[in-house]
Amino acid sequence: MSTDPETTETEPGSSDAGGSDAGSSDAGETGPSGGGEDAGSGGRELAEGEGGASGGVDEVGGDSGGGGGDADGAEAQKGEGEAAAPGLSEAQAELAAQKVERERIARRKAEKNTPITSGGKLSGTAADLLAAVRAVEGGAKPSEVYTAPARGAADSGRDSGAGAASGGGDTTYEPPETTGDAGGGASGGGGAPGNVGGLGDVGGAGPSPALGTTGPLSATSTPGATAALGLVAQPLGGPGLPAPELVDAVRGVLAQGGAPEALASQVATALGEGAGELLREDPWLLLRVAGVRPEQADGFARALLGAECGPADERRGRAMTLWLLEQAALAGHTALELPALTAALAQRGVPDADEAVQDTVAEGEALVFQDALEEPGAAPAQAEEDDEERPVRVLVGLERYALAEESLADGLARIVNALPKDDSPGWESAASAAPRGTAELIRAVASNGLVLHTGGEASRTEPAALLDAARALGLRAVAACHTASGRHRFASLPHPGHTPEGGIPHPTDGDTADGHPDTTAPAPAPAVVTLPGLLAGLEGPGRDSDGAFALDLLVLLDAPQLDVETAAMVVESLPDGARLVLSGDPGVLWSAGAGRVFGDLLAAKVCPQVASRTPDPGPIGELVSGIGIGELNQVEAPGKEIVIVPVRDAGEAVHRTVQLVADSVPRAFGVSPEETVVITPGHGGAAGTRALNAALKERLNPGPGRFAGFDPGDLVAYSPAPGRSVPGRVVGADADGLRLTCAGAAVVVPKDRVEQSVRHGWALTAHQAAGGRWPAAVVVLPGDAAQGLSRPWVYTAFGRPERHLSVVHGVEQALPRAVAEVLPKPRTTRLPVLLRGQVPVAAG
Repeated sequence: MSTDPETTETEPGSSDAGGSDAGSSDAGETGPSGGGEDAGSGGRELAEGEGGASGGVDEVGGDSGGGGGDADGAEAQKGEGEAAAPGLSEAQAELAAQKVERERIARRKAEKNTPITSGGKLSGTAADLLAAVRAVEGGAKPSEVYTAPARGAADSGRDSGAGAASGGGDTTYEPPETTGDAGGGASGGGGAPGNVGGLGDVGGAGPSPALGTTGPLSATSTPGATAALGLVAQPLGGPGLPAPELVDAVRGVLAQGGAPEALASQVATALGEGAGELLREDPWLLLRVAGVRPEQADGFARALLGAECGPADERRGRAMTLWLLEQAALAGHTALELPALTAALAQRGVPDADEAVQDTVAEGEALVFQDALEEPGAAPAQAEEDDEERPVRVLVGLERYALAEESLADGLARIVNALPKDDSPGWESAASAAPRGTAELIRAVASNGLVLHTGGEASRTEPAALLDAARALGLRAVAACHTASGRHRFASLPHPGHTPEGGIPHPTDGDTADGHPDTTAPAPAPAVVTLPGLLAGLEGPGRDSDGAFALDLLVLLDAPQLDVETAAMVVESLPDGARLVLSGDPGVLWSAGAGRVFGDLLAAKVCPQVASRTPDPGPIGELVSGIGIGELNQVEAPGKEIVIVPVRDAGEAVHRTVQLVADSVPRAFGVSPEETVVITPGHGGAAGTRALNAALKERLNPGPGRFAGFDPGDLVAYSPAPGRSVPGRVVGADADGLRLTCAGAAVVVPKDRVEQSVRHGWALTAHQAAGGRWPAAVVVLPGDAAQGLSRPWVYTAFGRPERHLSVVHGVEQALPRAVAEVLPKPRTTRLPVLLRGQVPVAAG
């Protein structure tokens, strides 16, 4: 690897931004710690760490927070041929898609009448929790202490977006910021030493709620364009802004408790009807609003309740329990082990943690589970062993993730168990004519309903060839990508049957009986779509009379980015007898949302797994392949495909980055600054995305920041919803808000949402960049980022460029150590256990 910085300047100039950012406060930032994104109060970004230890939560203190980040990549383009659903607005289309899926899930759960018989051997707290659940299931009314608020729009998103409670008495409210990486990213950053269950230090702020759940976020040219931006796949609680009278009532309560009245709209949306009275009766409900920390909710409660307020208040225990479970979900966990949860509650001043959990479960706001523990490699327990004492782990989780995970397990079992072996000669004929890796994939799909395919970017040619073969056999086959840029890359792969538009013609489409083109025939449905567009019915073949996809085969690319809720929606939408192929690179960062679907399925071994043998080409491919197995190798780069730029401190790192993006890379490779992505471990710090974006803006598009720090021509990262981030460019601003162009669509971001959902986009985090590809990438590793590095983080960041990679290197030996030793932390999920009882391992 070359160490030539490819620059002519030698001394750092004034481009070091020092971590400043328009519209946000970064006081006290010390850089990315523990994989953190941001140390600014209120505008926190959740740590980009790969989940906490089993049963714990990732670090969400210090440099944490975040909510609208991206696990989906940063590229998106509006697809051609996306037709707007007639008579439906964007919000209506989104809500309709969500309603259909939730009704399907509810119907399936209602059909399962088998009573819970496990747990008879439990005692103590675990038995009490299970008894509380069964009492609620049986219709018993829990103690009347607190009336649960109506779940409003924000409840359906990341509504408990407060940060970790700080140990001090500061009750200063900060504006929420939700443009970071939603979910606990997947780097190796872990909890701070001494934190219970990896929950994080008591001083950070947490994630923000789901964007798009508190009113119209954007106006795009068509619903199809909205789908391409990834808006329609997000859970929504309800459309529109809260009624003015409801907001006024909440504003009065906030003023009485000394909280900023600017929070009124968010509180009203989160709590729904009667929000003012609900908040007055239970001041800790304020924790459901983004940017509010537990100690701030405590101060608000003291102002309203006076002497009645105390740490032992049942309302406080419930609020803290729900807040911790939300933090766990944002860190990737679908549930928490009971000991980790109670320890974290005790750390936050809840005197009787067990009672707080039991009270939350009794109110129906959380669920408790007991999963049998089995030794690795041991055979499943037989029925006659039921009388023997078996160890179990007790988990507590939020209902939304529990239902999604159970629905996903049911749907996967249905797919695996329903499809008989297909002996059609067409499959074998297609396999015989294909290369070895593709042939193996085709044969696996011919005989199985669910197949996992693993490999890097170059391996995408194999599912592309599978798609061709399936459509040639007359199957209704579609490939779905998370972003429009992914769709474009996949559709552009050179493979038989490829058309420039990405549509692979059906053998009977467009031809008459004599083989000549039929100009009267309808155009064939596109073979490659975006997943949000498919779920919304705005792309692909649509749905049949039962509400299922009109598909025989679905190939889902970038499968590691699947969170449990999206995966459940996909599986529930597949008709009986359909085949599902999940394809992706298991070495990249995991999903921003809760769950680890692809990794859990690989570990469960319930279906065939086809590992591609197609390596990524060139020096960058060789480097990334080594990182995937824990080796940071020296590779030959005769064309300076890889350049290492050593730096001494963060200021020099910012300076060198600007040089590379603005001068060196364009001069040496002909790649414009707009085609170069800058990737850094966090948003905060002296060389985080904020500092880098400020310096890059000053050099590439200087301006006064006429609208919330933005000027026409600025590159931005727009986060319409958690886990989704699309690149865009500012085109102007008016009374309606900030006008962007994103993925070929016109987007208007209301001015009260700009600070929360838009940030400058020359520099991104690795989680935001995951799934995207650029001609060139500059990866910035300042010295204070060492604790945030892990093998998945480095693998993801170094794998984004196609032609050139520059590494601004200031972490010395921390980089090879992270590649060799820092693995992704496990996420606590129930999918493997749920599958174990429905799908035999022998199926794999």
